[in-house]
Amino acid sequence: MEIFVGLATVLTDPILMGWVFAAAVVGMVVGAIPGLTASAAIAMLLPLTFYMEPLPALAFLYVIGKSGRYGGSIAAILFNTPGTAASAATQIDGYPLARQGKAGKAMKVATISSVIGDFVGEILLIVGVAWIAAIALKLGPPELFTVYFAAFIVIGSVIGKSVTRGLASAALGVLINMIGLDPISSTERFTFGSFDLTNGIGLVPLMIGIFVLGEVFAQIEERGKTAEMVPDGDDAARNGLTWAEYKPCMPHVIRSSFIGSFIGMLPGLGSAIAAFVAYGEGKRRAKNPEEWGKGALEGIAAPESANNAVSGPSMAPLLTLGIPGSTIGAILIGVFLIHGIQIGPTLFLTSRDLIYALFACGLIGIVMYGVIGYYGAAYVGRFITRIPTQVLYPIIFLTSFIAAYTSRGNLFDVYVMVAAGFLGWGMRKLDFNPAAFVISFVLAGGAEETFRQALLLSDNGVLIFVTRPIALLFLLLGFAALAVRVRSLNRQARANALRDA
Repeated sequence: MEIFVGLATVLTDPILMGWVFAAAVVGMVVGAIPGLTASAAIAMLLPLTFYMEPLPALAFLYVIGKSGRYGGSIAAILFNTPGTAASAATQIDGYPLARQGKAGKAMKVATISSVIGDFVGEILLIVGVAWIAAIALKLGPPELFTVYFAAFIVIGSVIGKSVTRGLASAALGVLINMIGLDPISSTERFTFGSFDLTNGIGLVPLMIGIFVLGEVFAQIEERGKTAEMVPDGDDAARNGLTWAEYKPCMPHVIRSSFIGSFIGMLPGLGSAIAAFVAYGEGKRRAKNPEEWGKGALEGIAAPESANNAVSGPSMAPLLTLGIPGSTIGAILIGVFLIHGIQIGPTLFLTSRDLIYALFACGLIGIVMYGVIGYYGAAYVGRFITRIPTQVLYPIIFLTSFIAAYTSRGNLFDVYVMVAAGFLGWGMRKLDFNPAAFVISFVLAGGAEETFRQALLLSDNGVLIFVTRPIALLFLLLGFAALAVRVRSLNRQARANALRDA
């Protein structure tokens, strides 16, 4: 199988192994810093990959995404502050355990569960992605456009608390993508006479602004709030974990791994939704539901395995259709494009060896962050507490400016990054969704291209999208997802009204 060839390629390349190891460490540390995310780290480090070969560049950022998802559990358990949105579910039982002097035990459960979930997701990706690509090759422009359309609806309606704000965030991403020259007629669109805008808005400065500066501005606003770590003595940080203690967690881990893998294949849903779905399902099936929320080990195992299981399958729509399943996937699109690799169904015909070597890097990265986390998570936590925020955030701020400028050597990109930073900060404050905005920005180019190609094939205009069965199916799936989401929010609102009455 190609994956064994990929493993041999990676294991015999010490430089590549060094990049994978560095990614495992960087992702874990960044994920453990309250307020920062793996997406922010990847966006900030993206310009570094301009000077790397394609495989090390992709592997470095891909493994940061994996270990960053896991690293969020360290902050959730030790500081009662989720390092990532997905680790908020881990916080429910993780911090009570830490308060009981069992932080080490909680982090070991989180590490093992994360590794198992990540492995399940990665294996499912390796086994199924080529099959999905073969099907995708048979789709024409009308079908591909309706896939994009359904993705816009799902991403806009499912991510976040509000359907209207989510859809508005997605629509804004599409609108911003249209700035520049029309790809067919070369006429200017939304440039307002500015020469700098004729080349469009750069992906790198936009993402750095939204994910990094936006988060820095939010942290500056809350600078009075500091996270306190639980006591880090031997009992709190280094207590062991036995098989008898972990055995009851295994059914939750296996079930949650498949829940996370399934959710990961759906564009836009992401690891936070997977973690909370797995937590709710685990509590419903638990033999001791009354202990959940008070420090149950199973309450850590379920969300952590689901959270990390998302990582691999979320790459499937990206690699086969060019549709990112997560914000990390949206950033990785930039790496593919920077290195001249066209993603989509033909990727497995043109770069098959590269893709399976990337999967191999993912598997090795899982092992690395698992070993480091099992034995060193408490040390990472203590390291985080020794970094003053008044030093950390200025360094991040300065690095963001350097990264934005070096992406194209253009000072205008720095202005774009700053504007995007304020936009990202404002979207967070107003409950709009930065992730939906960025993913839609990335998708808009492909959607426009397939829409125009479909119309060129059609004798009946837009009716081609409802007269072709597969295209109609994707349209219906998108609207069905929207209807289900609206119904769910309405039911939740009625329940809250009854509770408050």
